[in-house]
Amino acid sequence: AAVKLLHPHLTQDAVVVGRFLNEARAVSIVQHPGLVKIFDFGRLPDGGLYILMEHLEGESLLERLRRRGAIPLAEAIRTARQIASALEAAHQKGIVHRDLKPSNVVITLDPEAVGGERAKLLDFGVAKLQAAGAEDGDYQTEVGAILGTPAYMAPEQARAENVEGRADVYSLGVLLHQMVCGRLPFRGDSPTVG
Repeated sequence: AAVKLLHPHLTQDAVVVGRFLNEARAVSIVQHPGLVKIFDFGRLPDGGLYILMEHLEGESLLERLRRRGAIPLAEAIRTARQIASALEAAHQKGIVHRDLKPSNVVITLDPEAVGGERAKLLDFGVAKLQAAGAEDGDYQTEVGAILGTPAYMAPEQARAENVEGRADVYSLGVLLHQMVCGRLPFRGDSPTVG
């Protein structure tokens, strides 16, 4: 297991605390082999917060891309398919990741998976969760907040519009392009202007 800690002095920042707990809630709602497992989360006696999660051994997709450049097509499709399966499980529970990028995917050894490897999604800190018992479209994070990594954002996410699962699908398309071609599909002089 691995323990992720939020030190007590950071618990004064409601945004930081919200994102920390958001990650634990989002992943614990969805049970899927493509998501890091959360065993427990809560508050420590000193006021700090913790998440007790599965320890993953492997390399991030970012590390793999830096080391190898483009990935063979069959491997890229297998990895993208695994990511898509995990995203679909999250979307069925009303969760949109909103920050899908190579550093948030870890490739682990898994003899049960096709090809002997499994892509696992991490970092649901900025995920959009449908509030418990809420009407469709009533979410805990408000419209107007731009969250995510610009190079992987869907246009509606970059415009701070209401983001749904389609934004994750767009990000997955960017990831697949990057895996196959060894570069992002769009390049610009700044992170927000293509």
